[in-house]
Amino acid sequence: MSRTSSSRSAFRDAYDEVLAGWPGPVDAVELPTPYGLTRVNSCGPAGAPPLVLLPGGGATSAVWGACAAAGAARTHRVHAVDLVGEPGLSVPAPGRALRTPRDLADWLDAVLDGLAPRGPVTLAGHSYGAWIAAHHAARRPARLGRLVLLDPTRVFAGLRPGYVLRALPVLVRPTPERIRSFLAWETRGAALSPAWLRLQDETARFPTARPVTGPRPDLARLAKLVEPGGREDVLFAGEARCHDPGRAARAAREALPGARVDVLPGISHHALPLTAAAEIARLLADQAAG
Repeated sequence: MSRTSSSRSAFRDAYDEVLAGWPGPVDAVELPTPYGLTRVNSCGPAGAPPLVLLPGGGATSAVWGACAAAGAARTHRVHAVDLVGEPGLSVPAPGRALRTPRDLADWLDAVLDGLAPRGPVTLAGHSYGAWIAAHHAARRPARLGRLVLLDPTRVFAGLRPGYVLRALPVLVRPTPERIRSFLAWETRGAALSPAWLRLQDETARFPTARPVTGPRPDLARLAKLVEPGGREDVLFAGEARCHDPGRAARAAREALPGARVDVLPGISHHALPLTAAAEIARLLADQAAG
């Protein structure tokens, strides 16, 4: 077996190990989009309101298993997405790289066409996934009934220089040791799932495309989402190192006066989907009842 094949096999083994901990059964599909096949892992009642979850950069759809198990898969049909070009089981189309926020909106439109073509969805994202979700919501508001941004980066506040400096070695030349060290620093040594950490180790050898960058989403358009009866929720991690959570929350309240904005104390940015799964599930359940 070649080194590349061995790395892919180790990644898939780690990925499947995390999925095995999800509340079953888990239905996996590969949805065709203009930018390649997109892997989606789904669980929960087939007739429940659809919830589409976008992970942070490098985290894969598997990071949402804790939220699904904490209750999200009881109140919703959960659809967790592997971002195209990021670690996961999505397969980019040759010659069709995602390059702009508009490309991301077109890609996500195709994903939603395959998951919930007949109605609005709750769209939630964490970190980079929240940036994608916010851009899509500003461009395609009719597709959404709810928007949930979980410690969004580069939406309401920029990244702290110190965080960027600590993240650069992981971004430039990732290794399992660098990934573990960075996560331990950012989460302040929080106890994270061993299976998920093993999967993060394997992402170091995963070929990725350059992530899409660009301006912040159009906050004026986002503010209008609540006017037709939709809802926006923004939850910040109180111990995040990537930005100043208090300052970001104040900016969010000012930009989105109709949204519910909260800061969750004692939780770091990268640990949020794992260690605050119960709080996120309660937020989503409240939306379902609202």
